[in-house]
Amino acid sequence: MSGMDRDWGARAGGGGVASEIQQKVDRRERLRQLALQTVDLQKDPYFMKNHLGSYECKLCLTLHNNEGNYLAHTQGKRHQQNLARRAAKEARDNPTLPQANKRSIKPRKTIKIGKPGYRVTKQMDPETSQRSLLFEVDYPEIEENLQPRHRFMSAYEQRIEAPDKDWQYLLFAAEPYETVAFKIPNQEIDKTPSKFFTSWDEENKVFTLQLYFKNADTGRRPQAPSLMQPSAPQAPPS
Repeated sequence: MSGMDRDWGARAGGGGVASEIQQKVDRRERLRQLALQTVDLQKDPYFMKNHLGSYECKLCLTLHNNEGNYLAHTQGKRHQQNLARRAAKEARDNPTLPQANKRSIKPRKTIKIGKPGYRVTKQMDPETSQRSLLFEVDYPEIEENLQPRHRFMSAYEQRIEAPDKDWQYLLFAAEPYETVAFKIPNQEIDKTPSKFFTSWDEENKVFTLQLYFKNADTGRRPQAPSLMQPSAPQAPPS
């Protein structure tokens, strides 16, 4: 067999240059078909169909006759290098700030055992004539290592009664008891240490809070507080 009987430049006994080229073509075609089945081009930010019906790569500024040709381009060296350059540029222009380690806090699911017992005492300071309220709330079954909490709520925060600017609410909470709210006059509270204090008697499981109202210019006496029921609000005593 003479040298003219085989492909020019091919090694004797080999598949020849033509067969190697054909293998590359077949491989690219297989990759193209696989990409067409698995890649959603509509999510590719660099894929664009122009008014002529051909396809463009906005990253590499290249034109392609069909989607398969574009997909084959995206697997090529040029496109991959441009992707790497773009990612490096974005990382340089927009440095990532260290993120705080945020732990998701799931709400506690506790079976409520009812409302705690309580006592409210109305007092007056003989020296300053300031009206005072003393709250004592019993939590005999409070969860271990837990201390009751309290906060003041405006009339516009609650959703049980129609808002009334003349009143505010004092809330007490401790698991596994229901939160109780007391409706008290919306007067300024004296927050000096001798006029406002809380105490938790861990042995007897009694939470105490005493507050004093600042003397109002009008001289109106505050009414006694009423317990705000979660489902059936009680009107303050007249």
